[in-house]
Amino acid sequence: MNPRDASSHLGALALYSILTILSFPHELPNHSSLDLGSFLAWFVPATLIIGIEGIPPARAARVAFLASLAGHAILFHWFFVVTVVHGGMPAWLGTLAPLVPAIWVSLFTALFAWLWSQIGPATRAPVLVGALLWVSVDWIRGHLLGGFPWATLGYALHLDESLMSWTRWTGVHGLSFVAAVGGLGIGVAWCDRMHGRPGSSRIARAVGFVVVAHLLGAMIPPVEFPSAETVRIAAIQGNIDQTEKWDAARRDRILETYLRLSERAVGAGAEWIVWPETAVPGLIEVDSALRERITAFARRSGRVLVIGGTGVEVDPVARRFTAFYDSAFLVDARGVVRDRYDKTQLVPFGEFVPLRGLLGRFFQALARGLSTTDIAPGRAPRVFVVESPDGSGTPLRVGTPICYELLFPHVVRHFADQGAGVMLAMTNDAWYGRTGAPHQFLAMSAIRSAENGRWMVRAANTGFSAIVDSGGRVRERSALFEEAVVVADVPVATSTPPTFYARHGDVFAGTCLFAAIALFGRTKLGQRRRTKESELPEGRQDRREEDER
Repeated sequence: MNPRDASSHLGALALYSILTILSFPHELPNHSSLDLGSFLAWFVPATLIIGIEGIPPARAARVAFLASLAGHAILFHWFFVVTVVHGGMPAWLGTLAPLVPAIWVSLFTALFAWLWSQIGPATRAPVLVGALLWVSVDWIRGHLLGGFPWATLGYALHLDESLMSWTRWTGVHGLSFVAAVGGLGIGVAWCDRMHGRPGSSRIARAVGFVVVAHLLGAMIPPVEFPSAETVRIAAIQGNIDQTEKWDAARRDRILETYLRLSERAVGAGAEWIVWPETAVPGLIEVDSALRERITAFARRSGRVLVIGGTGVEVDPVARRFTAFYDSAFLVDARGVVRDRYDKTQLVPFGEFVPLRGLLGRFFQALARGLSTTDIAPGRAPRVFVVESPDGSGTPLRVGTPICYELLFPHVVRHFADQGAGVMLAMTNDAWYGRTGAPHQFLAMSAIRSAENGRWMVRAANTGFSAIVDSGGRVRERSALFEEAVVVADVPVATSTPPTFYARHGDVFAGTCLFAAIALFGRTKLGQRRRTKESELPEGRQDRREEDER
């Protein structure tokens, strides 16, 4: 490779790293936000394939890994806040913390680069093949070993309302596919031009596809709720400092904060009140005095409470705790604790230590709270059945995804598939500090609403608490690190069927994966066949060509 080519490759890969960082929302020093994904996400795939153009597959994987590592390590800088500020790790170790998720993501970037270098330029439709590969690799990243789908390309387009309509069928991977087609069209055309080949037709087709996707998406009607019951719902944001959250001396003050803010919600007409993840400063199932204060409020106000707390299992014979859960509790308007849902998708190294027998000597879970052991996972997503506020007796079904579960579309969809008419999500984003993570997490939560065609009321400890409509638009939002009560009239679906995505899941991504595997196998077989033919003596090649004719 001559120095000029090496310089152009290095420049493209550096730009890929920068665009990877800037394509997702960030918190600015003046407490405003920067969100350029709708404009920059299209160039992420383009700069990556330009950076590996003409490089052998193994080397392409290596340089793509390094470029991705540089970008994602900066994008995931908030892991320093999680591990050092709130996890108590030494600063030198916390500096390395962003590298762990960045390495994981970069392995899949390297996989895409290796696959693309193998078959992308060799096909007649490289843009389509590349988009199939991109979605397939993203889907694997979101599932393998529990998955970590943060910073999936489609999330960068969360403000693109026209494209958001497609998520009802494709999930977030449909957004990634459109972004990959547009970006790879630009990249392939650029590479064609570098080699003196005409590339205008390819970029024209790619841009045409993106335009048509927007036009058709804009024509898709919004999800209608013809017989929905409108419920006035409040999200309570207590703004409890993470360092005080489990301080026994501050438990009374923390509970008073949530009860006081809930009184404000009642004054604003709220019929249902949602508290954040693990908002209850104690064990509601064991501490009778704590439970009575909460249930007394529900009885006195006549309001339904959906509150985050710590669920437990107790051995009645040995009289000891056998398991702790990150849970949501349903308290009805008569002050009865009706139900408990336990979070199913737990945070590795946050709520449990994977391979504890091997790694437990070196690591402890960060979110220790009331438990000195790992948090146990719930069995499966399931809905709460809540009494109707108008007293009609018609029960309403609600989903309660908890924090990390909101990252996983294949988890959240089960709530809608079981008939949830609204999502009452709860989270604790205090872990992230004033970084881009709360902005990015809210964007992912909004896409969950669009995928399932359901409104979401999102209660966060420090923000962002928000009201998101069924199209994924954030209607109302609190600020970070402030007490807040976010109230809105929310349609709770009763007869509107779940979306295709909620019912069937990742059919689109699965189709992309199947097609990518088939194309890869076909291309490699073709390449092997041509190699064998090139090794035949000239006479035999001529006879072979005659036989084929």
